[in-house]
Order: sequence, then C-alpha cells, then structure tokens
Amino acid sequence: MKIGIVCYPTFGGSGVVATELGKALASNGHEIHFITYSQPARLDFFSENLYYHEVAMAQYPLFDFSPYESALASKLVDVVKFEKLDLLHVHYAIPHASVAFLAKQILATYGIHIPVVTTLHGTDITLVGKDKSFSPVVTFSINHSDGVTAVSENLREQTLESFDIKREVRVIPNFIDFSRFHNKSKEHFKRAIAPGNERVITHTSNFRKVKNTQDVVRIFKQVNEVIPSKLLMVGDGPERRNTEELARQLGVSQDVRFLGKQDAIEEILSVSDLFLMPSSSESFGLAALEAMACHVPVVSTNTGGLPELNLHGVSGFLSNIGDVDDMSKHAIHILEDCDRLQRFKDAAFARAQEFDLRNILPLYEAYYEEVLNNTKIPG
Repeated sequence: MKIGIVCYPTFGGSGVVATELGKALASNGHEIHFITYSQPARLDFFSENLYYHEVAMAQYPLFDFSPYESALASKLVDVVKFEKLDLLHVHYAIPHASVAFLAKQILATYGIHIPVVTTLHGTDITLVGKDKSFSPVVTFSINHSDGVTAVSENLREQTLESFDIKREVRVIPNFIDFSRFHNKSKEHFKRAIAPGNERVITHTSNFRKVKNTQDVVRIFKQVNEVIPSKLLMVGDGPERRNTEELARQLGVSQDVRFLGKQDAIEEILSVSDLFLMPSSSESFGLAALEAMACHVPVVSTNTGGLPELNLHGVSGFLSNIGDVDDMSKHAIHILEDCDRLQRFKDAAFARAQEFDLRNILPLYEAYYEEVLNNTKIPG
C-alpha cells in the first residue's frame, strides 16, 4: 500500500506518533511518503520504502503570514498524482484534515479518488478545535474524512460531545516501539546524576502551562525532604524560566537539572525511578507510556486518557489536577521501599507491553483496508 502521511514534524506527541507509525509501516512493506514543511524529528533513518516531500513556502510581500495550507494542498495534489498514493493519513485536525479535503476535491477533477484518514491527537479537539474561529472547520473536516481515529476513548467522547459529528470515530491507542524504548543500562550516567545513590525522578514535556511543570518542582520538594532524590526536567518551552525560578525559590535547584530537548529520551528514562505527569490535560499520555516502557512507574493526574494508560495502584498512581500533596504522598510511597519500587517498575513495564507497536500496527493496517474497501468507486 502507498500511504501519504501528513503531520507536524516536531517533538510533540502527534508528530512522534505519526513518524513512528510511518517507519513501522515502511518496515512492514508499505511505501510511506511523509509530506510536511521539514523533516520529522523522529525520521532518523531511511529505507527503500520511506520518502520525504518538503512543502516549500514562497514568501511574498503581500502576505503577513505565508499561506501554508495552500502550499500543503498543492503539494498533496502533486504527490498523490505522481506517486500514485492509495491513501492519505493526516495527523491533527487543524489544518491537515481540512487541507486534505481541499486536495481531495482538486484531485477529483483529475479523476483521482484518494481516501483520507484523520487521526485526532488531543489539543486539536480539546483546545484549538473548541475555539469559535476553528470549530466549524474541525466539524466539517471530521465529517468529510473517510476514516477518523482518536488516540483514547476519552478523546473520542470529547470529540462527540464538543462537535456535531455524523460519523464513527474509531479508537486506536498510541503505541511504543520496544526496539527503541527498553531498559538500557546506563549506570555510569546514573552515578553522575545521583552520586549518592539518590532516587532519580523525571519529567518530560514542552513546558506549556497545561503541563504544570511548576507542580513537578513542588512535588519534588516534598519528596526530597523525605527521600534524597534528583529531578531531571527534559524539554523546553514558555514555562521553563518560571519553573527554574521556582526551583531556586524553594531551595531545591541544586538537585534539579534542566536538560532541554533530548532526542534519546530512553537513555534518561533508563536511569529513572519515577516519572511525574501533573498535567491539566492529556489526551493519552505518550510521555508516560515511554517511561513505563523503560520500567518507570508514573504518578500522574487523572485527566483525559491517563486513567486508560496509568493503572492506579499498579503502574503508578492517579491524583486530581493540582493536588500536589496527594501526588507527593504517592511518589514517596513508591520510592521509600526498594522491593515496592521494583514491583511498580515491573508492573509499569508489563502495562506498557500492552501498547507494543506490534499490537497496534495491525489495527491501523486493518483500518486502512476497511476505509479503502468502503470508499471504492464501483466499476
């Protein structure tokens, strides 16, 4: 099957999932064409089945903002026509689903029919999509996709509640590629981070307000007062400065390391004992799944799709948004006893295995076939 994948080429969850899915499909014999404005961050190898098509942006004095949607639509038309694609899979509703609809209409004038599958990832529905400026476009784009998937049951329910959706939304959860995320031994790195054999606590995010990175520091302070620990803050974004300042104010900055953006996150997770995710909103919690795949239990909020991933009292614990005291209590409970910590580590890994790429990839392949069969033009 020849599949075009449209995504944001960044370290964000939707871009990571789209890229890892495309790589896995290519390894399984499908011909995959990535179509976006720069090479996806996780597209770190090429094979005979992987192709990348850059969307070139022309600059004109007339435009205050370059018309990316028009450039992307034109590129989709070009790639579908000349690569003879069978299907387009677009990740994130805005603007990719609406652009795919436009490209589909243009291609129809050439007698080319191209089915479109749209995957909803979270903030395209829960935040951006609810904006009145975008809501009609999101609704239209979902209803006119040939197939729609959501990464969690919670996101599916929010989509149906927030928009006038006339079609099925299929849940296909996010996944983990265990060839990349596994428990690599990095004892020399752990000794450098925690020379006194302290517990290592980790958080990764894009440091937006919704991630509540300052709560991570507040939780760490309470834990560190009971159990000597180190905190690794991975990522970057608008809240990093405020979070660093809070660490200084609380007197824990000497035990906190801000590592910035890191591609080889599995190496950091491999030396971690606990992962903190105090987010106000998470459609799935891909970063938590990556931690669990490295035998790291998770203390998170109970928002969005997190309860579908992080099993309370098994792979970690769930708390209400903003309940720093409860999350601190749970973190201490996991970390204070070595045998208990090991049980949580084993349980977190076992839970992550349920989301093995080898289990999820066939769901996408079957869905592609279903969409193709349902959209075939007679004769």
